[in-house]
Amino acid sequence: MKARELAVEGAYEFVPQVFPDERGLFVSPFQHTAFEAAVGHDLFPIRQTNHSRSRRGVVRGIHYTITPPGTAKYVYCPRGRALDIVVDIRVGSPTYGRWESALLDPDEFRCTYLPVGVGHAFIALEDDTVMAYMLSEEYVPDHELALSPLDPALGLPIPDAWERPLLSPRDRAAPTLEEARRAGLLPGYRASRTVERRLWS
Repeated sequence: MKARELAVEGAYEFVPQVFPDERGLFVSPFQHTAFEAAVGHDLFPIRQTNHSRSRRGVVRGIHYTITPPGTAKYVYCPRGRALDIVVDIRVGSPTYGRWESALLDPDEFRCTYLPVGVGHAFIALEDDTVMAYMLSEEYVPDHELALSPLDPALGLPIPDAWERPLLSPRDRAAPTLEEARRAGLLPGYRASRTVERRLWS
C-alpha cells in the first residue's frame, strides 16, 4: 500500500494494491501496518461505519464535528467515482484554510484518512456513487456542523459545468469559513490534536 501526506497537515491518501484475475478482483482498502508506518499511530477505535449513495452532481459537505469530541474518518469509494476533499478548518493549524482532493473510485481504491477537526466534503462524479466511512465517534446531531462548499474564498473544485450542484438545504445555507471563524464555530488545532492523541493512547 502506498501512502501520501496531503496538503492538510495530518491527512493522508492511501492506495492499496489491487489483485485482479478472471473472477474479478481482491483489494484491502485498509491495512494496519501501512497506516501506522505512514501516520505514526494505529487507526482510531471504530465507533460507527457510514455508507452513502449519491447521484452525479451531488456535493456533500463541508461537514465537521465540534471538537471535542471531534471525529476522525477513514473513507473509500467502492462504487462510482468521487472527488474527496479535506479542508483544514482548525484555527491555529499550520495549514489552516488549505484543502486537497483525492479521486476515489473502485479502480485504484484510493482511501483518505481525515484527522480530528478537519472539514470533509465530496463531489459525486457519477450516478450511484457509494462512499464508505469508518469513524472514531458515533453520530450525534448536535455535534455536527457544516460550512459552505461554495465559499469563493476556498474555491473548491466543483466542475464549472455544474451551474447548480445538488446540495442539502443545510449545506446550501451553511456559513463560509470566515463567517464560522468569526462566530467561534471552528475547531482549534491544539484541541483537535489533543483529542486525536487520546484516540490511540
